Amino acid sequence: MLDIAQLFIGTAFAQTDAAPPGGAGGSMAMSFLPLLLIFAVFYVLLIRPQQKKLDEQTKMIKALQRGDRVVTAGGIHGKIVKLEGDDTLVVEIAEGVQVKVVRNTVGSLVAKTEPAKTDDAKKG
Repeated sequence: MLDIAQLFIGTAFAQTDAAPPGGAGGSMAMSFLPLLLIFAVFYVLLIRPQQKKLDEQTKMIKALQRGDRVVTAGGIHGKIVKLEGDDTLVVEIAEGVQVKVVRNTVGSLVAKTEPAKTDDAKKG
């Protein structure tokens, strides 16, 4: 009489022996395909938009000039009164109240001022 355990063990050995010898290479390549697809989706949906946003933020910070209305990362609204060096701004947050902020802490640009017109532009 055959025991039930011997029947299952015999079936398991039969299944492992039936696998073709060259099939493992193709199976390994196919197992990496979902990982590559997941990475591609993450790149398109998460990484690339974040890089674009960071580039836009950097360009905006470099283009700040006197008279621009800005909002800092802390939520303080103000107007740029003076540029001190490459990384410091003096922002007027109320009439007669000025604070120094680091240029990188500017979160967004509310209103951009137009460059002052020269005498040549006024004549023409």
